[in-house]
Amino acid sequence: MKAISNVLVFCAVLAACFLFGFAWPDLQRGKLPSSHAMNSLFGVKSGAAASPEQEFSHAYTKILTDYIRPVDPTNLKYAGMEGLMSSLGDPHTVFMPPTTAEAFNDETKANFGGVGARLTADPLGAKIASVFEDGPAYAAGIREGNIISGVDGQSVTGKEIDDIVTMIKGKEGTVVHLTVIQNDKKEPVVLTIKRARIIAPTVDSKYFSNIQIGYMSILSFSEPTAAQFDHEIAKLEAHPLKGMVIDLRDNPGGLLDSAVDMLSRFFENKLVVKMKFRDGHEESAETIPGYVHSFNYPIAILINEDSASAAEIFSGCLHDYGRAKLVGTHSYGKASVQNVFPLIDQSSAKITIAKYFLPFTPFFGRKVDQDGVFLSGGLEPDVKAELDPAKEIDPKNPKTDGQLWKAIQVLSPQPGL
Repeated sequence: MKAISNVLVFCAVLAACFLFGFAWPDLQRGKLPSSHAMNSLFGVKSGAAASPEQEFSHAYTKILTDYIRPVDPTNLKYAGMEGLMSSLGDPHTVFMPPTTAEAFNDETKANFGGVGARLTADPLGAKIASVFEDGPAYAAGIREGNIISGVDGQSVTGKEIDDIVTMIKGKEGTVVHLTVIQNDKKEPVVLTIKRARIIAPTVDSKYFSNIQIGYMSILSFSEPTAAQFDHEIAKLEAHPLKGMVIDLRDNPGGLLDSAVDMLSRFFENKLVVKMKFRDGHEESAETIPGYVHSFNYPIAILINEDSASAAEIFSGCLHDYGRAKLVGTHSYGKASVQNVFPLIDQSSAKITIAKYFLPFTPFFGRKVDQDGVFLSGGLEPDVKAELDPAKEIDPKNPKTDGQLWKAIQVLSPQPGL
């Protein structure tokens, strides 16, 4: 009997030691032993299935506490958010961490703290593509073609252009020191520039006097775009006009409201888009009365595969109502509506919430194969025209831009060049 008692005591001690060893990692972290783990150990099924939120939280916590090396909690959280979005297979539904969300907001408003210049990539850093004449960069002597090789004493050679832009932008009234290579100087110069509130021009125009054709380039549809559109129209209409080319090539779109405002210059109380949501309900946007402008000349719109979103709405509506001819190559084929939802830590989620349909054009949503190669979709041009990649474009000579020249021929079959 005593032997049996000793065996029972030994088993009890062994079980207690095993349970203590099993629970010790949780106790070390100041936590109670996991009931889920204990149930799994003894083959006991949990009463209720864990919710997706609980499963995600459990995995997140396990990685933070048990992964072989320390993990930054914020980076892990953002990676999880990016995974959620990418699992949908929708390139337009994306997670934006705080810096990306801020840049997106700046782009939408076309209003930010900076020096007033557009940059392109260059092996030495960043090349000045254009300078805003009312901005501090222009006042400091920076001109198109200059190269920025340093920011605040730090070399930017080899850096990504987006990273350089982030370094240059900043709070209005603060100072940035730019190392600039200028064509007329042997050595780089360091320019001290006070950042200002910049309203970026999204519309530009030029007038070809010898053929009396106006040209307008719209880079995006942002908050100030409609007012800038009006300003450039007034400049062009100060000259005799036989027609106008509106260039939407490489325009990624932007705000629907901006496109609606601009279309209201052409016609009032007309359907712009009809949006269909997941629950089946529909909403529509129409042009606003009281803003119609008399365009007493024909219009051609240049599009390509990078013309998307609001650019497709603007060009598609003008085409549907017979107000413009489309020239170039097929557009992107976005045909969907996104809403930006701000999150707790200044990050954002841009989520597709609806499909949209133009007044008369059938649904033109983009279709690609499993490798992302374009299959169909987008707006088809009335007149197809390709660019010759080997031919350098001279902005002052429209003949060097094959698509622009084709649009001019559509407007004026016998241009006098």
